[in-house]
Amino acid sequence: MVVRPGIVLTIAALAIAISSPARADPRDVLRVCQAVINRAAQPARDAAARPDEAEVARCRQVIRDWTLRDSRMSVDEDGRPLR
Repeated sequence: MVVRPGIVLTIAALAIAISSPARADPRDVLRVCQAVINRAAQPARDAAARPDEAEVARCRQVIRDWTLRDSRMSVDEDGRPLR
């Protein structure tokens, strides 16, 4: 089995960011979850590189929460009014 170092490092970074959401920046958690969802949508060449269903479900919930949160915000990240 040939494992690419880039894939291993990516998986390790994702695992660290996901396993410690209390310390991670919320936007970083969102970005990691988007990457997990994108990786899950791609055809798997290696079963070990594919995220498990629990991780995918948790990331879908994180993205759903961010979508709802963003829809309730009246200002952008810089504090300027959206409307």
